[in-house]
Amino acid sequence: MKINLHSHTARCGHASGTEKEYIEEALRVGMTDFGFSDHTPMPFPEGYSSAGMRMGLDQMDDYTDTILALKKEYKDKINIYLGLEVEYYPELFDKLMVFLEDYPVEYMILGQHCTKNQYDGRWAGEETEDEERLVMYADQVIEGLGTGKFIYLAHPDLINFAGDERIYLKEMSRICEYAYDHHVPLEINLLGIGDGRNYPNPLFWKLAGETGNDVVIGLDAHHVHMIDVPQTEKMAMEIVSKYNLNLIPTPLPEMK
Repeated sequence: MKINLHSHTARCGHASGTEKEYIEEALRVGMTDFGFSDHTPMPFPEGYSSAGMRMGLDQMDDYTDTILALKKEYKDKINIYLGLEVEYYPELFDKLMVFLEDYPVEYMILGQHCTKNQYDGRWAGEETEDEERLVMYADQVIEGLGTGKFIYLAHPDLINFAGDERIYLKEMSRICEYAYDHHVPLEINLLGIGDGRNYPNPLFWKLAGETGNDVVIGLDAHHVHMIDVPQTEKMAMEIVSKYNLNLIPTPLPEMK
């Protein structure tokens, strides 16, 4: 991989390593472009905590300053980008956009980890046979993409639906078709492969191949050792080959 825009920092509470260590490792393996897309802070209602899942609003300044300093330090060696991985939470999204106006964020990727607004929803990776939760997930992903704010859709198959396969394909086809019509790439997630999670889901990627979706590969790196994962990359490429996926270079944001 020469380009990765999906990586995290220790601020999210479930990652490790310094940003400088990530960049040094990216240089060692020959990357040309590296983006930090830590889990976005969210303007949750007072009293609700998302600690351990994302950075806090009060950490955004330090996050920004750290990445900008690295951009300057390594400008002649590698392109570094300031990004965020963001959920589309209907009650919070506009407030988040206002908050982010003060920061030079270069890109966002959509990673829908929960339904509703998190505090009143469910974790999408929790196994379920509830068709209503599947429909809600698909609805929110499509509504989120409809904002036009996202460079691609991370782990689109994170929803862990164990019910009727026909229902799954019906709802996931809505995501694939919307992404295809609006030229939004779908991400094959290397963390999911490496950890043996419920994603990548073969049913989803077969559908994406039939739909003709553009596909990118993202490390979703939470630790420095997750940057150099040739065996996992090989497994991702096997998915690309098996389902005849349209793998494209990860689209790069404009430098700021």
